[in-house]
Amino acid sequence: MNQFEEISECMKLLSDKTRLNILALLKEQEMCVCDIVDILATTQPNISQHLRKLKSGGLVNETRRSQWIYYSLNTDSKPYLNEVMNHLPSMKEQIATRTNLQCD
Repeated sequence: MNQFEEISECMKLLSDKTRLNILALLKEQEMCVCDIVDILATTQPNISQHLRKLKSGGLVNETRRSQWIYYSLNTDSKPYLNEVMNHLPSMKEQIATRTNLQCD
């Protein structure tokens, strides 16, 4: 895949509001699916599908801890995304209102 195709695919991933919200959350801290579901008030299958696309596009990493999978940003290899990430609104307030995020 040439660089234009790679950038084009990344921009397609960023064209979805839910995926941008997920990236904004992950910019603040790593999270599991249940944390994201709680904050964005949507369904687990919806968030899982978006995370699958973001992982496939190389924008997020996943780390298994016991039975949970935690997601974090992976934009180091895509420096052209730094400017976009810098302009995403902070999600600190949304995270803070759910101080004890924890999957059941």
